[in-house]
Amino acid sequence: MSSNIIPGKKAPLLNIDTISGNTWSLDMYLNKSKCMVVFYRGLHCPVCSVFLKQIDSQLLEYKKSNTQVIAVSMDNKEKALKTKSDWSIKNLNIAYGLSEDDARKWGLYISKSIKEAESDIFCEPGLFIIREDGTLYLANTSNMPWARPDLTDFPAKLIFAEENNYPVRGNY
Repeated sequence: MSSNIIPGKKAPLLNIDTISGNTWSLDMYLNKSKCMVVFYRGLHCPVCSVFLKQIDSQLLEYKKSNTQVIAVSMDNKEKALKTKSDWSIKNLNIAYGLSEDDARKWGLYISKSIKEAESDIFCEPGLFIIREDGTLYLANTSNMPWARPDLTDFPAKLIFAEENNYPVRGNY
C-alpha cells in the first residue's frame, strides 16, 4: 500500500453514489461541517455490520458534533441496498461503487476474496475525519476486519477536540 494521505493536508476527492439515489461529495460540506468517512469491507463482513450499526445508533450525537457521516464500500448498489436492509441500518448514509483506484488514494488496504460470499476485490476498513476546510484530521486504517477504533463516546471526543483546539497529530 502506498498512500499520499497525510494528516493536516487536503483529503482526497470523494464523489460517490448513495443508495438514496444522490451523489455524495466532500465538496458539498466544505466550510459547513466535518465529515466522517467510514470505509467498510462490504455486505459479506459481519464485523462491519456491528460497526455500522453502532455508528447508525450514534448519528444524533455526530450531528451535535457538526459531523456528517457516510459509509462507503466497493459493493455494487444491490449489495449496498441489502446491507441497509439485512443489517437494519436506519439512518446512516450508505454509498457504493468505490473504485479500487479511489480506495488506494485513501490509503486503504485491498483484499482479494478467500470465500464465495466475498466480493472478488474489496477494501479493508478505514475511518477518516475531514475538517470543514477539507483537510484530514484523523486517519485510521486496518488490513483486518476486527482492528477498528473504539467508537464509545467518539462524537463527544470530536466535540472535545474542537472545543480545545486539539491539533492534528501524525503529520511530522
